Amino acid sequence: MKLILRIIINAAAIWLTSLILGGLSFTGDIVNLLVVAVIFGLVNALIRPIVKLLTLPLTVVTLGLFTLVINALMLLITVWLSSALSLEGSVFENLITVFIAAIIISLISMVLSWFLPD
Repeated sequence: MKLILRIIINAAAIWLTSLILGGLSFTGDIVNLLVVAVIFGLVNALIRPIVKLLTLPLTVVTLGLFTLVINALMLLITVWLSSALSLEGSVFENLITVFIAAIIISLISMVLSWFLPD
């Protein structure tokens, strides 16, 4: 049950971010949005721990700010993997958009996660 709620939260965060930012757009139905959220969750569950471990010295030196770069990289991987499912945009052209989108998705997910039961 918690996994399904987590997927819905990720889907809502991606959808709201695509409404807020002009560089990231989602033009699909709810099923595609849920599939993109699953891809985003899988990228964060499988690839992110490896990347965080490999970049640990850089993260320590930058006092954790390199985590923003890791979040942006995970978003780029998600957009690349799900480009066939209507998540597209100019995020590859403008890296500032990627960083802002990663921050917005993280914030929305955090706020919506507060409402999840423990």
